[in-house]
Amino acid sequence: MSKVMYPGHGVGLRNVGSYQISGHPYVTGSTLSAGGEVKVSFPFITKSVTVFASGSNARIGVAFNSKTDGGVTNGKHYINLTGDGTNFTFDVKCREIYIIGASATSGFQLYASLTGVDPNHMYALTGSGLTD
Repeated sequence: MSKVMYPGHGVGLRNVGSYQISGHPYVTGSTLSAGGEVKVSFPFITKSVTVFASGSNARIGVAFNSKTDGGVTNGKHYINLTGDGTNFTFDVKCREIYIIGASATSGFQLYASLTGVDPNHMYALTGSGLTD
């Protein structure tokens, strides 16, 4: 019996199955200088991302664009995490995320659940609520 192939079905941004299955784990972290920024680029599109602040006086911002892009900083288009162990889970598809240091004693740890979707298929996350 031959396998029937249907056009448009398979791994992709709008393929529900790509997000329903258990994700591939991705873990990283770093320390930050006050005002510093770390860009985390993922090898596949995310299903979800959890960011943990770390450090004795941890204060970080989490954004989907660099603090130098558009109105990220002035428009407050980021999530603040304050205090060691404070975390936030983003149930979002993205190919990168930015961690911004607000104090010299800050760091972060990050866990992402990855799909099998190539990051080159992801559109840019810009516009209202992101850079405007």
